[in-house]
Amino acid sequence: MAQNALLTHDKFLLGTFASNCGGGMTVSTLPDRWQATWDNNLKLGRMLDEAGIDFMLPIARWIGYGGQTDFHGYVLETITWATALLAHTRRISVFATVHTVANHPVALAKQIATMAQMSGNRVGLNIVAGWNKPEYDALGIALPDDHETRYGYAQEWFDVIKKIWHHEGRFDWNGQYFQLKGVYGNPRPEFDPPVFNAAGSGQGREFASRNANFLFTPAMQLERSAEEIAALKAQGQAQGRKVDVMTFSHVICRPTEAEAKQEWQRQLQNTDEGALDNLMHLQFAHAHSFPHELLAQIRERMATGHGGFPLVGTPEQVAERLCALQQAGFRGTTLSFFDYVQEFPYFRDTVLPLLQQRGIR
Repeated sequence: MAQNALLTHDKFLLGTFASNCGGGMTVSTLPDRWQATWDNNLKLGRMLDEAGIDFMLPIARWIGYGGQTDFHGYVLETITWATALLAHTRRISVFATVHTVANHPVALAKQIATMAQMSGNRVGLNIVAGWNKPEYDALGIALPDDHETRYGYAQEWFDVIKKIWHHEGRFDWNGQYFQLKGVYGNPRPEFDPPVFNAAGSGQGREFASRNANFLFTPAMQLERSAEEIAALKAQGQAQGRKVDVMTFSHVICRPTEAEAKQEWQRQLQNTDEGALDNLMHLQFAHAHSFPHELLAQIRERMATGHGGFPLVGTPEQVAERLCALQQAGFRGTTLSFFDYVQEFPYFRDTVLPLLQQRGIR
């Protein structure tokens, strides 16, 4: 078996995000919003696989955001979702998104090793060290307030996993958070899977620089993004590691710009405002110093695309925007759609050929 393809080629990476979540990345009350059933995810996974899309990335959620629709209250669990998709596809990588404090490292190490063997090393691991306190309250787990403790736990958690993957035979572990006796891993993955991590704090980005292959960060303004990407890559190099930077995007691609903008407005005008209020409060509770205009832009993007970079327009305009992300230094982006199964075929047939012509795919 070969190493995961995400770590062996240099094309601009494309994947989907949040198709396991009801509504996807659109906080909408519209009745035709994305339904995250297994049947829909299987249809999508097979289409993506045949089209040569690189990966699928889920969101791990345990409770929703309330409002009229309880946005993200309906969510397929990510390890079982990824395992099933890997069994039904041939080339695409599929990630399991995992909260460190809710998943024991010994159990997860074996789950990922099993998924790697059954899929030809197409499994990936997206590590979440925790931010959404109501979810942890629902699980009865204390979420440390300080990032230092949170990422200290995450580091030891991942160190245990890596030792299980690489150490032959039994070993004891006497750490600050884990005390293990006679633990070992069999089977072990032939290659370490690609690791994703999204972190905004200083401690979080230090964690990503030490452990992740790809760090996710929003693309609000591409000029600032280019500077941020250079700094993040340098931080990884200081650790002796190559860390690429990814972002996430929301696609509304139509034959004309007017049609695309009309659809953007339709989605925006049918926002689940209660769910969006809760989402904004959880993610930007300490953002009072933000300029009012920037907060308004963030709110609009959170409603339509969950904060993702807007790819709104004709196929040519969407392709140009994707090329702009690549030129800013991003290694790739996730894609979300209002309805993934209905809208991806048009993106596949019109945008992907343009990206190939421009040499980034």
